[in-house]
Parts: sequence; structure tokens; C-alpha cells
Amino acid sequence: MKITVLGLWHLGSVTAACCARHFQVVGLDANQGIINGLSRGKAPLFEPGLDGLLAEGLQKGSLSFTTDPALACREAEVLWVCGDTPVNEEDISDVEAVLGPVRAALAHLAAGTLVLISSQLPVGTCAALEKEFPAFEFASCPENLRLGGAIKVFTEADRFVLGIRSEKPRTLLEELFAPFTEKLIFMRTESAEMVKHALNSFLAVSITFINEIARVCEWVGADAKEVSAGLKSDIRIGAKAYLGPGGPFAGGTLARDVVTLTGLAEARGGSLEVIPAIKRSNDGHRLWALQRLQSYFGTLSGRRVALIGLTYKAGTDTLRRSAAVELGQALLLAGCRLQSYDPVVKELPAGLAGLGLCDSMEQALAGVEVVVVSTEWPEFLEADWEALLKTMRTPVVVDANRFLEWKLGGIAEVKLLSVGRL
Repeated sequence: MKITVLGLWHLGSVTAACCARHFQVVGLDANQGIINGLSRGKAPLFEPGLDGLLAEGLQKGSLSFTTDPALACREAEVLWVCGDTPVNEEDISDVEAVLGPVRAALAHLAAGTLVLISSQLPVGTCAALEKEFPAFEFASCPENLRLGGAIKVFTEADRFVLGIRSEKPRTLLEELFAPFTEKLIFMRTESAEMVKHALNSFLAVSITFINEIARVCEWVGADAKEVSAGLKSDIRIGAKAYLGPGGPFAGGTLARDVVTLTGLAEARGGSLEVIPAIKRSNDGHRLWALQRLQSYFGTLSGRRVALIGLTYKAGTDTLRRSAAVELGQALLLAGCRLQSYDPVVKELPAGLAGLGLCDSMEQALAGVEVVVVSTEWPEFLEADWEALLKTMRTPVVVDANRFLEWKLGGIAEVKLLSVGRL
């Protein structure tokens, strides 16, 4: 099978590399810099194992990259749309940023070619494209990757949701996904598109729900982690429920679908109550660490604070929409002096220079009054915290998710500030 993957940021580069183990793949993107890097086996962002998988496909000859739609599409049996959907500061999607390249690629596809859409686009996108381009077959496969563990999620998938309008593309899709899972859930295209909106909104509401419970726990002396364990013990909820009290969700992925659903309802003259409240609650929770420090110290002006972990999450080098960066900027506005460290961030953009990037944890913690654990890198668990705390002026640790609780709980002099407890 010959596949063209359109859009080569995280989703696209992972999809292309994983598929090249089993099929002939051409990656297509308008960004020449991204293409140059991928052609050397270098992914456009950090994802564990991805560079090695790219190199494997390039060496085998099953993987190539180009900016030329005509070259990429001339023999394609499937055009897999994986372009990243940009969002603005209000989490509103720029749909045309994805659909523009799709239209350019369709001009070079043979009639009847299957166009599989995994980009995060509003429900109804497939129907609109079917009307605009009736010569092609369109299907939906909602993206379900996770930064830092994307290759395992793709190659050992528990299932793929597939939206089709007719039975015509089913056999081709079964062949495409056979190397990755036996469980394919077929449904109508609008239902598959809606799955992504609903899934991300459900995860988002779970996070905001438990963090609101945690807020009440802080007021009344309960422990939100213990409450969470009690909830998960109920078989109607379950042990894997997304109910861990901690920081807000960030990065735009979940918020994008919350905003999309809200907009879809408003565009049709309807109104939602629960879905819009998710974002309002989460936006308020973004200030938890700042408010907790203000409550503890009284004033933050002149305080020396260390931020450890700056990326959106562990396993990636993405800083965009990072809650850690957002907190750092808020602390600077409050008058703090910052020192920061992240194991994969070697330099900061000019606008973030005030975060005071250091070369090591030891350098970042030296002389500070408080350290904020922002991104949960495994190396933080391996650090000698007894020694590190002795280099601080006061041993105060803000650990919203209790990532280091088992490491620091036995150190008598440390003050731990976490979500959901006094």
C-alpha cells in the first residue's frame, strides 16, 4: 500500500514513521525546514524513539519526504491528513490552516482515492469536503496519540475509531490498520469526528471536577488524593478514571475540543452549560500555585523561586502552552526572581529569558526560598533531594500533583504544598 501523510508535526511524523515499517510512505509538508530535518532522520520535536524509527524507514527506503504535492500524491492509495490544527489564545481552531494544504494535495490525487482525516477538525468537516470534492472518498480516524508515548500508543493501539460514509473503504482501512490493532470500531463519519470532541471534553471535565473537589478539600481539611482513591474504588467509576488532583490541563489539546463543542452549539442556536464551564474552571485553576504561594508567604516580591520542568509535559520539548511557562510569567509579574531547569530545554526563546534557565538542578535550587515542580521528568525522582534542599534558603516545595511526595515525605524540615490538602 502507498500512503501519503500530509502534515508532519507530531501526529504526522509519528504516523509516517510507524506506517513505513509496513507500507510505502511519502511525507508531505510545505515547511522546507521540517522536510530537511525529517529527511536526515530528525523529527521536528522531541518524541522518544521517533528519530530512530525515522532513520529505520529512510534506510529501508520505505519512507521519504517532500514539499511537492504532485510528487507526493501521484501514486497514493491513501492520503492521510495529519496536519496540526493551530489554536489561538482563546483555543479557537484555525481550520483553514489544515484544509488549505488538503485542497492543494487533492488537486494531484487520482479520483476515488481515500482521504483519511486524523487532524483535530470540527465535526462536519468530512461532510463539507465530500460536498466540495465528490470525486474522493473521505473517512475519519480521530487522533489519539500522547506526547512522550506516541509510538507505543500507535503501534500497540487498543483500538482505532473509524468513520465511513459507505462500506467502500472498509477493506482498505482494515488492511491499513491490521499491523497495529485487531480492534477497529466503524461508525458514521460524524460520529467518529464527535468521538474526539467528546473524549477530550470528558477527560477535561474529569480533571476540572477533581480539582474543584480538591479546592473544597483544602478548605475543610480533607485530602483530595484519598478522596480520589475512594472514587476510583467504586466500580461505576473505576481505577483508571482521570481523577488525579493536581495542576490544570494545558497545551491546548483538551481546551480546543471544549471550545469547539461550545461553538458548534452556539452556531446552531443552542446553549450548553457543563461544557463551557470546563474551561472557566480550568482557567481559574491555572492560578493555584501562585495563589498558594501568596497565601503561604504573604508577599512574593523579591522572593527567589526555582521552576524545575518547563515543557508542556515530560517526554517532549514543547514549550508552547506550557502551564510551567505560564506560571513562571505570573511569578515574574508578582516580583519573583526565577531560576529554572529542564532536562531537554537548552535555551529559551528571547521572550522567556526572565525564567533564568540553569544548566542543572543544583544550580537552579541554590539559594532559593521555594522550588516548584512543574513537569514530571523521571530524573527529578532520582535526584538527591536531601542534599538539594540543604542548598535552598527555605525548604518549601510546590508539588501540585504530589509527584515527589514519596521522596520528600520523610524529610522532616520540608514544607510540601500540593493540590487538595492543607
